Amino acid sequence: QVQLVESGGGLVQPGGSLRLSCTASRLTLAYYAIGWFRQAPGKEREGVSCINNVDGTRHYADSVKGRFSISRDDAKNTVYLRMNTLKFEDTAVYYCATDCVATEAKYWGQGTQVTVSS
Repeated sequence: QVQLVESGGGLVQPGGSLRLSCTASRLTLAYYAIGWFRQAPGKEREGVSCINNVDGTRHYADSVKGRFSISRDDAKNTVYLRMNTLKFEDTAVYYCATDCVATEAKYWGQGTQVTVSS
């Protein structure tokens, strides 16, 4: 059974950092563009960042540009989302998926909670 698994979420103070990981079983992430998405309570899901599998091109939502960084280690079958200078409004469940466009993603992880609180 194909599984994407996110990890690395947690509780952090404003200004802090976290690194999320997205790994997969029975799926080679190197064959896919990988997107990170998030959904806060009462809000719609939004795309956060994406990295393609051709040339490593990265995309970021305006709200996270300059603070978040996406990378991939195909040897470890893992995609990372480094989140710096976290803000209250970054609080959400973060998901990884096998596409930059949510409606096109065939596989999704179960999500990892990120809470930014003082």
